[in-house]
Amino acid sequence: MNKTMKSINEIVNNSADTQDMQQSGVSAIKKTEEERIFQEAYGWDSSWQEAWLAAGFEAAGLTPVRMTADFGQQFKVATAAGEYTAETSGKMRHSTEHGAELPAVGDWLAAECLPGERRARIHGVLPRRSKISRKAAGNPVREQIIATNVDTLFLVTSLNYDLNIRRLERYLIMAWNAGAQPVILLSKADLCDEAFRLQALSEVSLAAPGVPFHIVSAQTGEGMEQAAGYFAGGRSCALAGTSGCGKSTLTNYLAGGHVQRTSDIREDDSRGRHTTTHRQMFEIPGGGVLIDTPGMRELQLWEGEEDGMSGTFSDIESLAGNCRFRDCSHNREEGCAVREAMNDGELDSGRLGSYRKTQRELAFLERKEKSRSATGRNAGNGKRDQRKERRDKNWLHEE
Repeated sequence: MNKTMKSINEIVNNSADTQDMQQSGVSAIKKTEEERIFQEAYGWDSSWQEAWLAAGFEAAGLTPVRMTADFGQQFKVATAAGEYTAETSGKMRHSTEHGAELPAVGDWLAAECLPGERRARIHGVLPRRSKISRKAAGNPVREQIIATNVDTLFLVTSLNYDLNIRRLERYLIMAWNAGAQPVILLSKADLCDEAFRLQALSEVSLAAPGVPFHIVSAQTGEGMEQAAGYFAGGRSCALAGTSGCGKSTLTNYLAGGHVQRTSDIREDDSRGRHTTTHRQMFEIPGGGVLIDTPGMRELQLWEGEEDGMSGTFSDIESLAGNCRFRDCSHNREEGCAVREAMNDGELDSGRLGSYRKTQRELAFLERKEKSRSATGRNAGNGKRDQRKERRDKNWLHEE
């Protein structure tokens, strides 16, 4: 009898152990499947995995998450288990020298996910593949990151009287310098007539040689299929443009729901109202993510935009290769191929003026940054530095 009971107990215990192992196996498979779906949707690939292992985050028991929204001290991250609230660890905050090194929307982060709290503590940032940034308003000179790890940057401009080719050139410089592929979206196509549309197409094609552009309307669906194609393969895209150009409306269309609040434009000048107040990432049905950003009232370029200048003004730099003098300023020199092209009507004078002004702006920014770095070595020369800055500003705004 005792032997029989012992055998029954062994069978029951073995069965329970087997069930536990099966349940554990099912949980592991489910977790792996959730991680696979998450990583495919948010663009994780073998290169990110290699960077993750090389950084030692796997060995430290941390989890890869992607930053989806920035609210200042706290932010949101996407994980395989859903969205978490996150903040940087104290050690990371104190060891970071510049604000641009802190997490930004689009970053892949190394997180410690706190069990049962839906909160995460961030311990590291994977090296960025691309970084869209501008000079922050005011002083001191500092970089403001708009979004990171973006494959395609949609430059959105309305097909109305707010269309500004010179401003579009500045956005192109920012995109090329970021390491992202610029794509121009001419929005609100349903609100313009055919004559204005043709004029806009002509001006944009001259200002952005070689850059893809699409006429789109979230109201009628025109061009939206082409825009959606840029998300194929789990790619990351972002929107940039002024307030009221239609970024939030495009976001709602591409995300398949009302995820962003929208506002009407002012009728008197076609200018938009500031609706989006923070940068936020949205998952796109079928794969890929989209980052919507607040409208930029002004775009001050960040230092080191040489690549952006070459990409945006490739036509002028190509002409400059035929100038007689290598250091030609395209002003009064003899044998200037750039001025010759302008006089012959092949190059718009406004475009050349924009090229010169942008060159002066970047040179001024570089000098200001060098001056700031040397402040400690030049203590007591405040008045002289102020006179120099006023002289630089006058030079910057010369026509």
